[in-house]
Amino acid sequence: MNWDTIQGNWKQLTGQVKSQWGKLTDDDLTVVAGHRDKLAGKLQERYGIAKDEAEKQLKDWESKADDAWLK
Repeated sequence: MNWDTIQGNWKQLTGQVKSQWGKLTDDDLTVVAGHRDKLAGKLQERYGIAKDEAEKQLKDWESKADDAWLK
């Protein structure tokens, strides 16, 4: 699933995001609103990780995302 699809279906995917990154709050996910760069920033903030690590985690998560998550 590409990031445009993720962004377009953000509300349906927030459960998957929260299961991956449990420290993110509902307010965080509302602020992120499907924007990849904002999500990377929130991961850095909540988990105290570097930008490169946040990007790596996002890339890994994105590669696992599939259409079954939208059902």
